[in-house]
Parts: sequence; C-alpha cells; structure tokens
Amino acid sequence: MSRLIVVSNRVQPPSEEGGSNQGGLAVALSAGLRESAGIWFGWSGDETSEFTGSINFAKAQGVTTATIDLEPQDIEEYYNGYANRTLWPLFHYRVDLAEFERGFAGGYERVNARFADTLLPLITAEDLIWINDYHLIPLGRELRARGCANRIGFFLHIPWPPTQLLLSLPSHRELVETLFAYDVVGFQTEAWRDSFVEYCTTQLGAQLGEDDVLRHGEHAIRAIVCPIGIDTTEFVAASTSEPALKMHEAMTVSAAGRAMIVGVDRLDYSKGLPERFLGYERFLSARPDLHEKVFLLQIAPPSRADVQSYQEIRAGLEASSGHINGAFASAEWVPIRYVNKGYPRGVLAGIYRAAKVGLVTPLRDGMNLVAKEYIAAQDPEDPGVLILSEFAGAAAQLQEALLINPYSAEDISDALGEALAMPKTERVRRWTALMQNVRDEDVMWWLRNFVTALEGAKETV
Repeated sequence: MSRLIVVSNRVQPPSEEGGSNQGGLAVALSAGLRESAGIWFGWSGDETSEFTGSINFAKAQGVTTATIDLEPQDIEEYYNGYANRTLWPLFHYRVDLAEFERGFAGGYERVNARFADTLLPLITAEDLIWINDYHLIPLGRELRARGCANRIGFFLHIPWPPTQLLLSLPSHRELVETLFAYDVVGFQTEAWRDSFVEYCTTQLGAQLGEDDVLRHGEHAIRAIVCPIGIDTTEFVAASTSEPALKMHEAMTVSAAGRAMIVGVDRLDYSKGLPERFLGYERFLSARPDLHEKVFLLQIAPPSRADVQSYQEIRAGLEASSGHINGAFASAEWVPIRYVNKGYPRGVLAGIYRAAKVGLVTPLRDGMNLVAKEYIAAQDPEDPGVLILSEFAGAAAQLQEALLINPYSAEDISDALGEALAMPKTERVRRWTALMQNVRDEDVMWWLRNFVTALEGAKETV
C-alpha cells in the first residue's frame, strides 16, 4: 500500500486511551494510516491571530497527524459561512436556508489555497492523497495548480443535490469543474452519483464512458459508489462492554417495563426532528391504548451554535417537546425525554441495545451511521426494530428496515405501531438480514474499496 495522506476539514487523532470514543470515520482512517505509515492533515479547530502555515505534528496510536490553525475570518467565511451556510443546506435540498455571500465564497477559496500551500511540502511522489467532504472540494485543483501529479481522490460524505437545485449556487459550474482535478470521486449512493453525472453531462457536456469514467475536455475522473460503514466488530463488542451494560441496566430500570423508542441525531435541520416529533404526536393521538407503555428518548447534541438556523431549530424542538409532554404526560409518565448532550460510543451502544425501536428519520442524509450502529448493538436473540427514512443513504443497503417517508406524520405513526407490535420471529428475520450487510460492508470494506480504486486510477483513467 502506498503512503496515504488523508485530508479533512477537522482531524480527530486517536487518544492514547484508545478509540472507544472515536467516530467510525476516524477509526477507519486511523487503520489505513497506520497500515501505510500515512499522515492525517486538516484544521486543528483552533484559532490564530495571523495564519502562518505552521504545522502542528503529533503521533498517537501509530497515527501521525498534521494540523494547522485558522484565522477568525477564515473560520467565519470558510467554515461557518460557505461550508455550513451555503453548501450544507443546498446539498441537503434546503435552498431556502442557503446563504449566498461573496465573502463566504472568497473565504472558502482562500482556505483551500492555504490548505494546498501547507500540505504540498509534505507530499512525496508515490503518495496517495484522499480528500474528504464538501469543505475541501477545490483542494484537488489547488494542488494540481502547484504541480502535484499524485493520484488524488475525493469522497463526498453528504448528498449531491439535483441539478436544478445546484443551479441556484453562484459559480456552480466553476465548483463542479474543480472536481475534474481528481482521479476518483466517490459517493455514498447510486442516487447521489447519478445526480452528479446528470449535472456533468447536461451542464458541462461531459461524456460518461465505461467503468464510470466521466470525460470533460482534457480531464477524466472515475465516479464511484462506495457507501461508508461502521466498525462493526468494535461496535458489537462495545454493546456488551462495561459502560454499555451499566447503561443498559440503568435504562431498563428507568423504563419501568415501558418500551423505549430511541433517536440519536446531531441537532440539525437535515435530521427531520420537528417532523419526527409531529409523527410521534400523531402516534400518541392515534394510540391511547399505548399511553404510559412507551416513551421516546431523543438525544440531540447541539452543533454549529453560531448559525442562526441551528438556534431556531433548537428553540422549536424545545417548544415541541414541551407541548407534547404537556398534552399527554401524566404524573407517572413523560412521553418524550429530550436530551441536548452527547454520550460516548460505549454508553450509546447500551442505550441502543435497550431500545425496542430505533427511529432514524432524516429528511436527507448522505448515509446515516446511527442506523447501522443501532443494528450492530442489538441482542441477536431479541432484537429491536429499525424505522428508517427512505431518504437516508443507508436505506439503499438496509432494505429490511421499516422504510418510511419522514415528511409524513402518518407514516411515522403507522411504523411505530407496526414496530412495537412486530412478532419476535419477524424481528429476528429482519435483523439478521440487516446485520449481514452491516458486517459485510463495514468501514474497512469502504476504506479498501476506495483506496483500491484510487491505486488503480491511472490505469483506469
């Protein structure tokens, strides 16, 4: 394996205590970096009064990280601005929330150029360079402009929007054309890849040939579908670890014989939380026979608190949960437990295992690994039921879940009733099929597939 240089907006280095609290992406990338003696490069998350290009090197658990600090203006324009107030809403089909500011776009270009300037001296001739996500779309072009001839791949972790939505982005053509600096571009699902190909063929006049190769002028890229998974073995182990067992016992005692429905989502408008609460309210209205026999635990850690739309969704959810509890609660029972904080992975695994229903209802999601974590954490002898939005990327793989339209309160209500009444034999049948996919197409499968495609890119393209 050639040396791998991974680039992402933020770097999550392994802790010396181990990876139990790391996200699945960090676990996979760390494994690939250890195998290739590679480097993980990105923003430290810290500010500096003046950008100097100084690199902070560190090594933990066999992984070398290289991070840079950014100026406050960079963070506001590049990260809070173009990445999270322009691209994120637009790519999640929320053009109504997208903000198109020239200063944002300028900051985005400036930071990508700074990434390129700082990264370039670290690259040797045989390195594979793997750039991740929407924050860094132009980085491949910036590296090429500085003479980098290495194989460079890009993976998009979020959806790719339909052409008609993307046309609302100023300079949309220039942004998409920067992707032709890469050798391989990866997407989570066929749907997202097809949307990208449609834009390229209809707006750029690109030609799609064999092996998913797109040609535009003198440039050619291979557009592949490569859905990310979780570290299944690790998560299964986590579900029976001491933190998980303690939390499972605590939740079982707390439930007092009631069936728990669980939702775990970063506080974001793409996750469909207001619609989920409305669906749960519809369920409570339709099923008075289940009052005091069920409750929803919604875990929603805050994110991007500096962005106005995120402040508004938090206020709305607090009002909605209060309204539902006020309308349906009794002295002995609260129908919604709404929690605004995160939990370590081991603790989450225990919560998932204690839940009779996993409720995963994003309005649009590149993948959604919570759905896969819920499956991996279940007791094989008595598994819970996954209710999953058909608009999550994971739905393409997890067809044995109860797939629903997250915009429909009736769909959510009906699925909750079906899940809670599902016989054990049917739950086991569905879980077995779901778990097979979660095991077979795990995070290391994703890593190997993408790196293999990138290693063969010159021969293919």
